Amino acid sequence: MNSPVGHGVRAVLVGGPTLHLRVGGLSILTDPTFDRPGSYPGPVTLTKLAPAALTPDALGHVDLVLLSHDQHADNLDDGGRGLLAEVDTVLSTPEAAGRLPGVLGLAPWQRTTLTRPDGRALDVVAVPALHGPDGCEPISGTVTGFVLSGDEVPTIYVSGDNASVELTREIADRVGPIDVAVLFAGAADVGRFPTPVTLTSTAAVEVARILDPAVVVPVHTDGWAHFTEGVDRFVAAFEEAGLADRTRIPTPGVAFDL
Repeated sequence: MNSPVGHGVRAVLVGGPTLHLRVGGLSILTDPTFDRPGSYPGPVTLTKLAPAALTPDALGHVDLVLLSHDQHADNLDDGGRGLLAEVDTVLSTPEAAGRLPGVLGLAPWQRTTLTRPDGRALDVVAVPALHGPDGCEPISGTVTGFVLSGDEVPTIYVSGDNASVELTREIADRVGPIDVAVLFAGAADVGRFPTPVTLTSTAAVEVARILDPAVVVPVHTDGWAHFTEGVDRFVAAFEEAGLADRTRIPTPGVAFDL
């Protein structure tokens, strides 16, 4: 198993689901969101409460965007869409690839490989995700997660907007040990389903136990009105479970090492 420390992985939370990672010399960004606070109309109006901590210019060149889905403004906004044209590789769902030019769509368990600056490979596999309860896809749409791996880098799971603990169990069984788990949490509730459409803090604890001993990094817990459990609740749940030492809690705009 790769160790989650000592490989020069550096991260900074931009805000919401947007996490910048430097892995194996590559600049990687999850679900890019940079727009100002305000209301974003759609089938459900989403209200952004906090600005991004960093601008796209502050991040510099981005080699890879991991886009869990494109249909919701809290995962891809206008500023994020503008960035995509400047990124070397954008990975998302096949449905997103049909709507967005230049996006490579991966169905669950499909994979692709990027070349790192040292010539070695970074393997990326799309993994299943469910944005709500069973049967939610006709309403919430298709979403995806990702697993990154390669020589001398940790194996990193990026959950995307996945609310299913059982899918995480399937991922662990098929992929093997995970070193770092970036979990989209916050218990998002837009009033369409009887249960949240992202992980609750309690479910995140279950996921952490499944992925033991992965280091857990929560994102997408704050900054939007439809998130019902902020990072404080996430921290409390992990403290109550005796797993606080497994977490790395990001402060927006402040870089940290994994």
